[in-house]
Amino acid sequence: MRRLRLVTVLALVASCAGTVGKAARAPLTAKDIVQRASPAIVRIEAGIDKIGTGFIVDKTGVVATNLHVVAGESAIKVRMYDGSQYPVMQISGVDPDRDLALLKIQPTKALQTLKLGDSDAVSPGDQIVTIGNPLGLDYTVTSGLISSVRQACPPEDLAAGNCPKEFKVLQISAAISPGSSGGPLFNQFGEVVGVTTRIILIGQNLNFAVPGNYLKPLFRQNAALSPDQFAKATRASERPNQSDDNVRIVRRVPVHEITVFDGCKLEEIADLVRQIGEAIENGAPLYNDGKHEACYRIYEGTALKFERDAACNGVRSAFGDGLLRANGLTTYKEKAWAMRDTFDGLLDAAQRWAEKHPQTAPKAAPPKGAPPAAAPAAPPKK
Repeated sequence: MRRLRLVTVLALVASCAGTVGKAARAPLTAKDIVQRASPAIVRIEAGIDKIGTGFIVDKTGVVATNLHVVAGESAIKVRMYDGSQYPVMQISGVDPDRDLALLKIQPTKALQTLKLGDSDAVSPGDQIVTIGNPLGLDYTVTSGLISSVRQACPPEDLAAGNCPKEFKVLQISAAISPGSSGGPLFNQFGEVVGVTTRIILIGQNLNFAVPGNYLKPLFRQNAALSPDQFAKATRASERPNQSDDNVRIVRRVPVHEITVFDGCKLEEIADLVRQIGEAIENGAPLYNDGKHEACYRIYEGTALKFERDAACNGVRSAFGDGLLRANGLTTYKEKAWAMRDTFDGLLDAAQRWAEKHPQTAPKAAPPKGAPPAAAPAAPPKK
């Protein structure tokens, strides 16, 4: 009997020990994250008027930020939480396709660092916190949720050579403003899961972060660019005023299930179809006259409106994907077609929705395929 009791006690102890080892981590409050992380977050000043945010990822003085914060500049300074300043001595990692850079300073004291989490583990609905320097206002805190994990370079585009490397972004509801670019995006455990940026400047709630896992390969680059070398290289990579005369258009019309309209009322679907039709009627003639940016701006305005205000999540997400794709393209000719692809995908879904609901179909739905006068000129043949 004593032996039986001893075995039972040992089994209980072993069971408890196993439970303790697998205990879930306790989430932190936003206040906890700010108090713990702020000493490792820095303000970056580049050139005459560029201001951004960065964060220390290695105690030897490695600072992560967005590439666009420092691109083309050789005079780069890092201001610490306590007000001390250090010049950037070299650039130790660069990823132009994902807008990331690692800067190296020579600190005179011990530095606090931030821990990188696993950005592949985040999901829509996860709580997040950001800390940055919007418009130069130091250490401003915003909180929100992961709204979506979006593919900026889907596998099919990568395979077709339309983008250089795999790339996804984290869409977040936390507000990001100029000056916050390059700051850390924290999960609820205080780990960095992203680097905040702002891809679509005029869209409300279209705030993005580059997944933190993309930083990890940069540590293996072992780059040692001087500030002058870096400035020259990043200035040379800029492509302002690029002509779109010989741009090859790649059409990618999304195919949506009719469930994309779940949550929308009949009149809201009809209004969506009507406003898409109006945007094409107004924008396409401009495109055909060679005014590609003007056409794109009309398309973009309609897309931003529905991305923000549509009653159903599917429509908001469809327009968000289209805006993200357009923003990643170089010329307005490509951008206009990317938005037209978004429109055509939703119009096709609306027609299939109408066929399934003939008694309540939107009366404003146009036929498949817009007439030539209302459509952009055909893309060049492959």
